[in-house]
Amino acid sequence: MKKIALHWQIIIALILGVLYSYLAISQGWMKFTLYYLRPFGDIFIRLLKMLAVPLVLFSIIKGVAGLSDISRIGRLGAKTFGLYVLTTVVSVTIGLGLVNLIEPGNKIDPTVKEEIRTYVETNVSQDDGFQSLQAKQDATNKIQEEYGPLFILVESVPDNIFSALTSMSKMLQVIFFAIFFGIGLLFVDKRYSDPVNKAVDGINEVILLLIQWVMRAAPFFVFCLLAGQMARLAGDNPAILSQILQAVGWYMITVILGLGIMALVFYPSLVAIFVRHIGYLGFMRKLVKAQSVAFSTSSSAATLPVTMDVVENDLGVSPQTTNFILPIGATINMDGTSMFQGITAVFLAQFFAGGMEMTDQLLMIGMATLASIGAPAVPSAGLVLLMGILASLGYQAWWVALVFPIDRILDMTRTAINVTGDAAVATLIAQSEGEFSSKKSSP
Repeated sequence: MKKIALHWQIIIALILGVLYSYLAISQGWMKFTLYYLRPFGDIFIRLLKMLAVPLVLFSIIKGVAGLSDISRIGRLGAKTFGLYVLTTVVSVTIGLGLVNLIEPGNKIDPTVKEEIRTYVETNVSQDDGFQSLQAKQDATNKIQEEYGPLFILVESVPDNIFSALTSMSKMLQVIFFAIFFGIGLLFVDKRYSDPVNKAVDGINEVILLLIQWVMRAAPFFVFCLLAGQMARLAGDNPAILSQILQAVGWYMITVILGLGIMALVFYPSLVAIFVRHIGYLGFMRKLVKAQSVAFSTSSSAATLPVTMDVVENDLGVSPQTTNFILPIGATINMDGTSMFQGITAVFLAQFFAGGMEMTDQLLMIGMATLASIGAPAVPSAGLVLLMGILASLGYQAWWVALVFPIDRILDMTRTAINVTGDAAVATLIAQSEGEFSSKKSSP
C-alpha cells in the first residue's frame, strides 16, 4: 500500500483538528482538549522555533561562506531585497484595492456595530493577550522615538549576539551577525576558515536531521495544535464569538480573497513566466507541505526548516541560494502580513470612523512595507505593528482589539502566503543566477 505523502497527512490532520474542535465545544470536552491536546501543539511550535534560530545562523554563514566571488553577495543581496520589497508593495496595493471595493466595515448593521464596539472596548481590549500586544507596541514606539526613521537599521545590529540568539523577535540581528561572520570567513586564511566551515556544515546536517525527526510526527502535532487553538478561541462565551465572526465576516472574506490572489495568481504566475521548467502547477504542488506547516504554526520562522527543505529538495534550488535567501525572507518578506495590515487598517477606520482618507491609504503602502521588514517571524507580529501604524496615522490603537479574537485564523492564512512569497523569490533568483541543482523540480 502506497504511503500517504507528508503534506497530505498534515492537511488531513488540519481538517480533523477543526472538526474535532467543533465536536469538543458542543460536547463539553474543552478541559480535555486544552489540558491534554493543546500542550502537544505548543510543543510542536517550540521544537520548530528551537531549531529555527540555529538554522538561520548556520545556514546563512554557510551560504555566504560558500560564495567564493565576494561580488555575488552584494548582487544576491540587492536582488533579494529588491524582489521582496516589490512583492510587498504589490501585496499591500492589492489589499487596499479590495478593501475599498468591498467596504467590509460599512456592511454591518449599526445596532450590531454599537454592541460589538461596547464589548470590544470593555472586554477584549482588557484581555491579557491583547494587553501583551499593547506592551510590545509601546516598547516598539519607544525605540522609534529614540532613533527616528532609521531605528530598523539600529535594531538590526546586535550589541550582544548571545542575547539576540535567545529571542525570535531579534532575528534581524542574527541575520546581520551571520552575514558579517560569513564574509569574515571568506577573507581569513584557509588554515583557519576550513575547520570552521566543516563545523558549520556538520551542525547544519545535524539540525536538518532533527527537523526530519520532528516532521515525521507533524500530523499528530498539527491535529493537537488546531484542536487546542480552536477551543481556546471559543473561550467560555461562544455566543459573543459567533457575533464577532458574523460582524467581521466580510472583513475575513476580503483578507482571504486578497491572500488567495497572491497565492493562486501572483506568485505561481511569476514562476510560470520566468522559471518555465517548474511552471504554475509544479510550483503549487511542491509548496503544499511548507504551506500546510505555515498554516498550522502561524510562524514563518518555525516553518523555515520545512520551507528550506522544499525549496532545495523539491524545487531544486541550490543549497547556496537557499541558505542565503530563505532565512532573510523569513524575517523581512511578509507579503501576507503587509496585505493584512492594509486591509485591517482601512476596515477598522470604516467600522469606527466611517472610512480612511486616500492620503492615509497611500501612506499605508510605505508604512506597511517598512513595518514588514522589521516584523519578527512569530505569531501575531502583524497586530503589534498594525497598532503602531494606526497610532502614527492618528487613529486609535485599541481598535485592533476588534479583530484580536479571530486573528489566529487569519494569521495562519497570511503566514502561508509569507512562506509562498519566500519560495517564489528564491526560485526567481535561482533562475537568474543559474543556481538550480537539478531538474527534479519539473512539474
